[in-house]
Amino acid sequence: MEQRHTLSVLVENHAGVLSRVAGLFSRRGFNIDSLAVGETNDPGISRITIVVKGDDYIIDQVSKQLNKLVDVIKIKVFKTSEFVGRELVLIKVNADAKSRTEIIQLVDIFRANIVDVAPDSMTVEISADQEKINALSILLEPYGILEVVRTGVIAIERGSGDNHIL
Repeated sequence: MEQRHTLSVLVENHAGVLSRVAGLFSRRGFNIDSLAVGETNDPGISRITIVVKGDDYIIDQVSKQLNKLVDVIKIKVFKTSEFVGRELVLIKVNADAKSRTEIIQLVDIFRANIVDVAPDSMTVEISADQEKINALSILLEPYGILEVVRTGVIAIERGSGDNHIL
């Protein structure tokens, strides 16, 4: 059964590593739903968080192929209950004088923020899991969503775990 999988991949922080990791998915015909990369607390190591759909067998095969890449240090395929995941999203929405108060109330309910106000629009910032982001988006749709920008999911293991760094 195809489901969403979140992979956390620690890699050497070198030019071209991201391209090789993404290329591996491309060569196998997988679409990456979300990709986020950034330096860890060690400047020589980056963490790539990848969200992809597939069954357990396919994810296992991809993990084995990733492990063969020279610059890959460690891979963790998270189970749903094992990690905290968040995504940062900016949503620009139509907002005239009449609708501003309603939009602000919705934003407050979702613990989001208004980060820009223009005469005919507002930009909302929300950091949350996909379900919460989708719920806010649905409620903002009637006002007219003008633009959406998403960072991609970032994830960290719950508890002390293995701290993912060697």
